[in-house]
Amino acid sequence: MQVASTALFKIDKKIDKLVKKIELLNYVNPINIEEEKKRFFKSKYLTDPVFKYPKRDFDKFKIHQKFFTQPLESIENEQIRDLYEDIIYFYSGIVRCIETVGKGKRFYYNSLHSFGTPTEQDVENAKFILHFEEENKKDKIFKPKYTSEEATSIFKEYANRYDFSFNIKESSAMGAIAMVLNNIQTLVLNSNHRFSKNEMGILTNHEIGVHMVTTMNGLLHKLKIFSHGFPNNEETQEGLAVFSEYMSGNLTIKRLKELAYRVIAVDSLAKGYSFSRTFRMLHNTYDLGKEQAFYITTRVHRGGGLTKDYLYLTGLKKIYDYYKSGKDLNLLITGKVSLEYIEDIKYLIKNKYAVPPIHITDAYAENLNTNKTLDFILENLK
Repeated sequence: MQVASTALFKIDKKIDKLVKKIELLNYVNPINIEEEKKRFFKSKYLTDPVFKYPKRDFDKFKIHQKFFTQPLESIENEQIRDLYEDIIYFYSGIVRCIETVGKGKRFYYNSLHSFGTPTEQDVENAKFILHFEEENKKDKIFKPKYTSEEATSIFKEYANRYDFSFNIKESSAMGAIAMVLNNIQTLVLNSNHRFSKNEMGILTNHEIGVHMVTTMNGLLHKLKIFSHGFPNNEETQEGLAVFSEYMSGNLTIKRLKELAYRVIAVDSLAKGYSFSRTFRMLHNTYDLGKEQAFYITTRVHRGGGLTKDYLYLTGLKKIYDYYKSGKDLNLLITGKVSLEYIEDIKYLIKNKYAVPPIHITDAYAENLNTNKTLDFILENLK
């Protein structure tokens, strides 16, 4: 057992070293979003943006080679060996995504392989959500209020409820308004954005309460897989993060609609829509403001077509159902893990390869949602 364990930890450590070099968000976020937005608006929404991306700083062939020459046969336990085989195939797919960023359909097909695309039922769920009337946009909680500097202070204050520290930095080159970079334990804020009170409620619970919590819990294990991420962990992690918005009383119909629009936009990729056609569909057909329509379209079309944004809604539904069935959410915040590997997580903890979470998402302690319409929607998603 000791020899087998030594082999496992050696392989795990080598994979961790490789994975730290391939954070997809470091490569797929355009570095010229603002310039291209101005050009796109000036063209009356007809000329697709020409995005530029950070240069890849690793040798793709060497990384593939190192992934596929790991001696998995030395892991005697079949369950763990199968898990690590899945890990290698998953991260090899991420490398293929990174090496084709900005290369149109080549990137899209690699993204499709790694993250999938919405089913007809997912699209129907999104359209179902869009039938509901959202809150008054003029409500104070939705008005832009905080600069990125002020938001930083709020994040730092919120973080005091957790026993860990992390970095916060600003960037003008990102499609999201905030995100956590797992490999360097850093929260990145969009310096071009002014944050509303509702957005701060959403982001503190989403980014720190889940993404940073799972980052920090992931670092507690001997096995680094909990830190760098199980295969297909995005759906579970984003589902947990949006669910924390719901439990903390910050999820709104407006926010849920935003997730639905992302599903619609990703579906447009499968239909072969260009950037400008996706934008015009959101802006004209669905009456989204041009800024929000551009933001969602950029998220979905960056790199050549990043499909993962539909997973927020599918993940939310799966986590909601998991919670309602009385199952233990804490198992899912042990790190960057996936719902589909829940039995592997239990096995690894039982056999002392992993530990239960120390940092617990505080939003999960009590359901503070008072919006019955949200409950009705989440209950009735298929």
